Amino acid sequence: MSCVAAQLVAQEPAAAPGTAARTGVVLDSYHFGSGFAFDHIVEWSVPVTLSHRFGPRFTLDLSSAYAHASAATTSGTLQVGGATDTDVRMSWGAVAGHLIVSLVGTLPTGKKAVDSADVPVLSALGTELLSFTTPTFGTGGGITGGFATALKLGERWAGGVGGSYRWHARYTPVVASGELEPGGEGRVRLGVEGPVGGAGRAYFRGAAVYAASGADTVIAGSRSVTGGRVLLYAALSLPAGRGSLSLYAYDRYRFRPGGYDTTVVQVPRGNVLGLGARLDRPLSPALNLAPTVEIRHELVGPATGSLALLGWLVRPGLDLRYRPGGAVAVLVQGQVAMGRLADNGSSVPLVGPRAVVLLEWAR
Repeated sequence: MSCVAAQLVAQEPAAAPGTAARTGVVLDSYHFGSGFAFDHIVEWSVPVTLSHRFGPRFTLDLSSAYAHASAATTSGTLQVGGATDTDVRMSWGAVAGHLIVSLVGTLPTGKKAVDSADVPVLSALGTELLSFTTPTFGTGGGITGGFATALKLGERWAGGVGGSYRWHARYTPVVASGELEPGGEGRVRLGVEGPVGGAGRAYFRGAAVYAASGADTVIAGSRSVTGGRVLLYAALSLPAGRGSLSLYAYDRYRFRPGGYDTTVVQVPRGNVLGLGARLDRPLSPALNLAPTVEIRHELVGPATGSLALLGWLVRPGLDLRYRPGGAVAVLVQGQVAMGRLADNGSSVPLVGPRAVVLLEWAR
């Protein structure tokens, strides 16, 4: 969500080749009040990422995961699990410090089709308010091409512009249903960043992203469409004693689709607002402690009229990063979300503990 200016302006002209890898376990869970469709939802994920830089301008990244989710309902337990799709990303610094060109191939290594009974679980995983680590298990794959460029704004500030287009392959999302042909998606990004204040010790980053998608078509004949989306993001880093304090805010709005008749299913409008803070404090050269907190609020609504509250939550947490030396680092994270979720004109409480243990290696 941050702008692309920093990585371009700061790009070294002769960076040495390097390799980095990360894996671990992430556990997301939510428990809901009585009377809700779900009693609880639990998902654990094992993400795997690998990155290698070939010389100063070319980088190859690979990312995938294995995940398993289960949901307890009044009619029984629903489960879905397996590998996810695999992204292979190639980034080329076409003009050192000014232009990056990227190509991402999404390999369909995940689940291209699920049983109809599993659809409610996947719908819950995809809810933005809950922000599960693995919201989807797979598609038919696709290809994304993009670019990012940057320029200096005065003596100390920088601006960035980026764009991308994603093509999706056909697949059958639900067993025995029609084949789905997803519409393409284009994105445009604008960003600025630089030091603020008299001493220049604070640092600001801001970005705006606009995304638009074509209609999704089921080969049997039905179509669905999502309106344009706008994301606004801002972050401010401040010195705080021996550490630093980071404040951020984002607002993602989904508009009503335009130019479609009543025969087309329209994805509801929506708005997700988030506010957060993080205090990084080194306890020793090898150990860093970071309390965090985020407030998230989501509204949804039909094509016309006002938006209604889907839910809200507050998520305090604690990050602990330990780097004993050399190429290895360990990240341990614990969070607990508390809030309410709309339920047929009323609302139910939710509690969502999250635990993360990641192992990083770089050389």
